[in-house]
Amino acid sequence: MFFWLQNFLPQPVLLDLGAIKVHWYGLLIVLAIIVCLITISRLARVKNLSPGHLSNLFFYLIIFSIIGARLYHVLFYNFNYFINRPIDVLKVWQGGMAIHGAIVAGIIVVFFYCRKHQLNLLKYFDIFAVVLPLGQAIGRWGNFFNQELFGRPCDYSWCLFIQLVNRPALYQNFHYFHPVFLYESLLNIILFIILLFGYKTKKWPVGAATFIYLIGYSIIRFFMEFLRLDVSQIFLGLKWVQWLSLLIIMTVVLFWKSRKRGAL
Repeated sequence: MFFWLQNFLPQPVLLDLGAIKVHWYGLLIVLAIIVCLITISRLARVKNLSPGHLSNLFFYLIIFSIIGARLYHVLFYNFNYFINRPIDVLKVWQGGMAIHGAIVAGIIVVFFYCRKHQLNLLKYFDIFAVVLPLGQAIGRWGNFFNQELFGRPCDYSWCLFIQLVNRPALYQNFHYFHPVFLYESLLNIILFIILLFGYKTKKWPVGAATFIYLIGYSIIRFFMEFLRLDVSQIFLGLKWVQWLSLLIIMTVVLFWKSRKRGAL
């Protein structure tokens, strides 16, 4: 089904109009935002949530999630590069967005907005948690066009051809690599379907979608890190992102158990 990955050579720029360039990465982010907005507007009617508050929150989330995702990437993935090229921090269309930064920024935005307007925090967390993996599934294809965040070398029929200029120094003699972006995109779609089904059946308690998303994506990311080649610090055999994923899972499980006991 995905054999074409071995022969297709993606280009990061969709349209080059001289002074103006349309990048696939940026276009896919915009597409993800539009799809998520449409999905949220439909789900809002099911849960009787305020369209006005959701519109305001969505606007703030777009801005601060992009800022958070970019800053997280700059600080924790390639700080030495950006400290010498600070202007490149603004070039988000070239790639380099970290979902954990977007999640942290999103949590902060929703928390303070709901607190200010005296809204049920978990209800608004839930609706955004449902659509987030759908947006991630779309956005991951930006990594494909930028030829970044691919996995270890492989020789399966669906493996991804990486141009020499984009291969890490230690892997110059390899041609095909695991399409980690594809694996994560498909797994995020599955997570979205699970969340959407549970959310629309109205059988899940408030907060369940949020907790299931955090656990589900943390599990996905934990295992994907075993394949990814991007540079990351290792501690006790695991990348720091994997430790973060385990921390998120344990925190959510403890919080949920405490909540069920009425301690929170």
